[in-house]
Amino acid sequence: MTTPANPAAAIQQRLQGLFPDLMGLELTEVTPDKVVATMTVRPDLCTVGGILHGGAVMAFADTLGAVGTVVNLPEGKGTTTIESSTKFIGAAKAGTTVTGESVALHRGRTTMVWQTSIRSAEGRLCAVVTQTQLVLG
Repeated sequence: MTTPANPAAAIQQRLQGLFPDLMGLELTEVTPDKVVATMTVRPDLCTVGGILHGGAVMAFADTLGAVGTVVNLPEGKGTTTIESSTKFIGAAKAGTTVTGESVALHRGRTTMVWQTSIRSAEGRLCAVVTQTQLVLG
């Protein structure tokens, strides 16, 4: 894949109108080794008690791992998540911002594995998600 001058902005544009955009995901750094993004914890992303819903956590992390894989794909290839494991550690409250940082653990020819740490505005670890992406095509 040809890397644009500002990969975060280019991929953010591609996500416009899609689920990550609806969640409010904002990419801040995209490299072949790491993807970083933020997301405001809105009430509609929360569960009872005003904390970020586990499904929102998983979708946020899944997007970061997929973005990391896309940046590493050869021309003409695609990707899909084939496995994901989430460890919930802490909560993020409505009205705050979480930050996700996804790092490549393995970037192979047929699969890629990414680990995403999601932290609260105070820097506390909320979740760790490890996912495997299949390279398609």
